[in-house]
Amino acid sequence: MTTNSNVTDSERVRKQAYRRLKAQRDFFRFLLVWAAVAAIVSAVWALATPNAFFWPIFVIGGMGIAAMFMAIDAWGPGKVITEADIDAEVQRMSRRPGA
Repeated sequence: MTTNSNVTDSERVRKQAYRRLKAQRDFFRFLLVWAAVAAIVSAVWALATPNAFFWPIFVIGGMGIAAMFMAIDAWGPGKVITEADIDAEVQRMSRRPGA
């Protein structure tokens, strides 16, 4: 590897780290919004139709699914694609017949 590709790889890792940190921060902000929305729709339900089906479960559950995907994005497996990875894939593709 040349020095130029090392700088490129280092820059890529830094950008990936920034994106992950931003995703983690955004996740915690989303949790606050989720809690506020859950409180509001639950209050609306309690004031408007207290003896009816607890319909806010759909809003709360939908936002919970979104929170799960945001958490996977923030803390899940994430591999930085390096120049070496790209070169290896190009070599694999060039060995395949019809590529």
